[in-house]
Amino acid sequence: MKENKRHLQQEQVEKLKELGIRLRDSRLEQGISLEDVAAKTRIQARLLNAIEEGRLDRLPEPVYIQGFIRHFAEVLGLDGTEFASAFPAGSNLVMIKPSWRHLPAAQLRPLHLYLLYILLVIGAVNGLSYVVSRSAVQVIEVEDSPPHAQQLPQPQLQPNEPAQVSQASENGKPVQVGVTLKAQSWIRVVVDGKTEFEGVLPEGTQRTWVADEKLSVRAGNAGGVLVEFNDQSAKQMGEPGAVKEMTFAAVTPRS
Repeated sequence: MKENKRHLQQEQVEKLKELGIRLRDSRLEQGISLEDVAAKTRIQARLLNAIEEGRLDRLPEPVYIQGFIRHFAEVLGLDGTEFASAFPAGSNLVMIKPSWRHLPAAQLRPLHLYLLYILLVIGAVNGLSYVVSRSAVQVIEVEDSPPHAQQLPQPQLQPNEPAQVSQASENGKPVQVGVTLKAQSWIRVVVDGKTEFEGVLPEGTQRTWVADEKLSVRAGNAGGVLVEFNDQSAKQMGEPGAVKEMTFAAVTPRS
C-alpha cells in the first residue's frame, strides 16, 4: 500500500510539472500576469505559481489542485476539464482482492457486497464521530503560566478560540510548517485565515503547508503529531489524546 502511495505521489509530481509548464507557456504567450489570473479565478497567486513550478508540496489536497488547474486553464482559454482530468487525484479506497478458495460454495452476490459496503461506511462514520467528540472534550495544555494559574482548572478548547503565536519566522520569511503523524489524529490547518485542511489523517502521513503571514495547526491527538517549522527540528505538539493548537507567524522586518 505504501509503495502504491509513493508511486501515485511521484506520478502527481511529474504530471503537475508537465501541466504547469503548459499553463505557464500559454499565459506568457498571451501576455497575462499571474496577478490577472489570480483576480479572475480568486486563487492566490502563490498557489498559481506553485502549479506552474510543479511544487506539489506547496499545494493542498489533490482534489483542490484539480479545481485550481481547471480554473487556471479556463482563464487562458484552454479546456479546463481536460487539464484537470490529466492530473491524478488518486483515491482513498483500496480494493482488496478476495481469495475465492476460502469462500463458501454459494459465492458472494451483489446484495452481500452491498451490505458489506454499508457496514464499512457505518464503521468509518462511527470512528470519525468518536475522534471528533473526543477532541471536543479535551482541554488545551497551558504553557508558561504562573504557578497560581496552574492550580486552576484548564479551559476547554473552543472551536473559535484565538491562539497565541507559538513561533515566528525571521525577517519576513514565509511560514512553512510540516506535520508527521506518529498516530492517527484529527487535524485542522488554517493558512492566512483560510481553512486549507480539516479531517482525520492516518499514521505515517507527512504533509507541508506554506503561509505568507500566519499558519495554525490544531490536533485532536497532540501526542501523535510532530511539527516542523521552517526546517527546524520536528517537535511533538503535546501529550497523547490532548487537543493542542500551535500558531506560526511571519514577522515583518522593521524599516
